[in-house]
Amino acid sequence: MPKTVVSSANKEVIIGLDEPFVIIGERINPTGRKLLATEMAEGDYSRVKADAIAQVQAGAHMLDVNAGIPLANEPKILAECVELVQSLTDVPLSIDSSIVAALEAGLAVYQGKPLVNSVTGEEERLESVLPLVAKHGAAVVGISNDETGISEDPDARFAVAKKIVERAADHGIPAKDVVIDPLVMPVGAMANAAKQVCHILYRLRDELKVNSTCGASNFSFGLPNRHSLNAAFLSMSISAGLTSAITNPLHEPEMAAIMGANIYMGKDPNCRLWITKFREPTPEGAEQGAGSRRETRRRRRA
Repeated sequence: MPKTVVSSANKEVIIGLDEPFVIIGERINPTGRKLLATEMAEGDYSRVKADAIAQVQAGAHMLDVNAGIPLANEPKILAECVELVQSLTDVPLSIDSSIVAALEAGLAVYQGKPLVNSVTGEEERLESVLPLVAKHGAAVVGISNDETGISEDPDARFAVAKKIVERAADHGIPAKDVVIDPLVMPVGAMANAAKQVCHILYRLRDELKVNSTCGASNFSFGLPNRHSLNAAFLSMSISAGLTSAITNPLHEPEMAAIMGANIYMGKDPNCRLWITKFREPTPEGAEQGAGSRRETRRRRRA
């Protein structure tokens, strides 16, 4: 199976079926966050800084950086945020924008091999984004929709994914550097949303042999107890071949589900990562007490 390698200036992350699941932190995104959008537009990146550090500390392997603010200078803001986040942490970044000029600005200042988020199957988008990805030697997220919109037929979405992979190859971008997003629909609006995604994931894994990602929180949109739903969705999608997701690492149910799925899929040998994360700390003084008891027994034997 292919391995998608992305990097910062001094750290690599591998996305692959035989690798631990890759968590891409979603919080550096002003969409739906009015305060963050206002601050970023005014050049105040204190919240960006805090979100970057918190997500990495919570276990994110990569960070998605988005600066989509209406009427703002998105290329300038995205480039500044990319530089700032790279100065704070060594995890690779996903440079996220629907504006080609903003992607170009972010790529121009990036150190390493980023993930570009994203390209769709629309002709205009393919011909504007893929040359940029090839020029900078980046990897790219391919979103399985085109001029006709998002199809409810999973085989139609797979066909768009195949088209993106083939067109990327025409630009010298290998399939291993294309990460497909099968598009997760809200299960509250589409009852078979998860089954559709799993169907596409199996085909991406077995036929196209490419890696995959998604916006995991889309699944539970509009429903109560969202974190439990997202956790169930992630666990089952990982078993179907999902290799990464853009999600919030600060949410414990999702993180526990991902780590449990790593064990289930044989990606956490000896459960080392799970034990490190969840092992209860030794009570203060317990080690000293145990040593004292051992010394007492030794003296008695003597």
